[in-house]
Amino acid sequence: MRRTASPAPSWAVWSTWLLSLAGLGLAIYLTIAHFAGSQILACSDKGLIDCASVTTSPESYFLGVPVAILGLVNFVVLAILNSPWAWKLQSSWVALVRWGLIVGGMLFVFWLLAVEFLILNRICIYCTGVHIVTLCLFVIVSRVTPVQLGWTNASEELDAPSR
Repeated sequence: MRRTASPAPSWAVWSTWLLSLAGLGLAIYLTIAHFAGSQILACSDKGLIDCASVTTSPESYFLGVPVAILGLVNFVVLAILNSPWAWKLQSSWVALVRWGLIVGGMLFVFWLLAVEFLILNRICIYCTGVHIVTLCLFVIVSRVTPVQLGWTNASEELDAPSR
């Protein structure tokens, strides 16, 4: 394996950074709501969309840690790893950590979706925003990382315009 990663296309650098900042904003809001009380959530509390039920349920803790805190830590790290400065490092270990963190985040999203739909029968729109951001990050980084690390020779595909 290479010790340095190939440069990433600028569209991937800027989109992952903006998505990470959006996820960080959502995570900050959900963390504040967790500690200040769910009454500050600007969200319905009746029916299928019920942020308060989701964010205050016993399932809003994972191994004793509030899921909001886990999301906050995740997006702080992602905002750093997806910053234009971190992408410029072209370090293979940074690329692997970035990709691994996003894969882990996506697996956690699947668990959270199962909780929302199968256990709580409620969804939180802010949590859904986090899930969408994580999915977008997963798609972009999973497309770029194999090329960066030389796992595939499709580097021309990343910069080529769509046909």
